[in-house]
Amino acid sequence: MTEALHCDKTKPSPTLNTILMVEDTIQNSQNSVITIAELKRALPKQVNHNTLMTILEYLEKSNKIAVGLRGITWIKNDNKNLRNVAIHGLEL
Repeated sequence: MTEALHCDKTKPSPTLNTILMVEDTIQNSQNSVITIAELKRALPKQVNHNTLMTILEYLEKSNKIAVGLRGITWIKNDNKNLRNVAIHGLEL
């Protein structure tokens, strides 16, 4: 069996709505860094801890968040100008 077809049944599979809810909560947090405990309190619905950890792992692997000693920070940036400067550089 290939890895793509292998599904780990012991790991929780969050729904898209739950992933989007967590993304939105982190992205719109009043603080630049949010702890897991603060995130759980800020979520509009309660999320199972293991499911939340799976979502955070996914968000970190997809470069949307950075997880550090102080907590979680939203790092994804959709600004096209910033992306162009990063790719092509900026002439001074």
